[in-house]
Amino acid sequence: MGVATSDDAGVFRLDDDRALVQTVDFFTPIVDEPYDWGRIAAANALSDIYAMGGRPLTALQLVGWPRSALPLEALSEVMAGGADVMAEAGVTITGGHSIDNQAPMYGFAVTGTVSPGRVVTNGTARPGDLVVITKPLGTGVAASALKAGLADPAMRSAAVETMVALNGPASAVMVEAGVTCATDITGYGLVGHLREVTAVSGVSARLDMDSVPVLAGVADLIEAGVYPGGSLRNLEAAQTSLRTSRSRTEQKILADAQTSGGLLMAVPALRSGRLLEELRRVAPAATVIGEFTTAGGEPVIEVV
Repeated sequence: MGVATSDDAGVFRLDDDRALVQTVDFFTPIVDEPYDWGRIAAANALSDIYAMGGRPLTALQLVGWPRSALPLEALSEVMAGGADVMAEAGVTITGGHSIDNQAPMYGFAVTGTVSPGRVVTNGTARPGDLVVITKPLGTGVAASALKAGLADPAMRSAAVETMVALNGPASAVMVEAGVTCATDITGYGLVGHLREVTAVSGVSARLDMDSVPVLAGVADLIEAGVYPGGSLRNLEAAQTSLRTSRSRTEQKILADAQTSGGLLMAVPALRSGRLLEELRRVAPAATVIGEFTTAGGEPVIEVV
């Protein structure tokens, strides 16, 4: 599996029983605290492996650091945060590479394994499947507010807690339940990643906006003018397939670019009850937010 379907990670079959799952992700600081930045970067990099139903095993660190502008002690804190989350996930950091860079950057290339017969992809959603997500939306807006000094301590705590939470336990529940279609919600926002699922699967989707979990205070920030440029581009790109009379603020929530967001699953309705019960034990925000429907032409996303 490569880039053709815009899936979360590459998959390379080793033999009948084993395949490698590989991904890479890195970014500039999402929060001011170096340790928390490292934690978020690690959880984010692992997420693509979990979205494919894989088990991460090893990771390589990627570092860009402005040596003349920032102390190496701060980098040590970043790396400590990354190491702690990788240890929580049972992943071994085997090395990495660093460069002197004008802007600080940090992340990981992660390798895991998956059974070739149990790979979870973004292209097998079927009409009647339920749309399930496992984390609240709004981390992109929250991060922008943090950088602007507009987020209160409660929002900062909630956003960081959301971003550092590993998707591994939710992925394990998903695989055990036999779910075959999922992705993680990251830079393209919920609506962008849902568009990928509908396009590859040949289905449409109907969302209930009132069921979508959102971090407290995010809507107020959007109405006050706090909204990332990348999220706005997500919304503009989604207009051709979005059908809704919901407010502009609500549409912006759906398009908000997430960092280390939750999993988005297509769950057969008959399996949803037990699955949600198990999911909420490890991902309390997990909820059904809609369903996949017959496309009948170009896939659309209806939000009611």
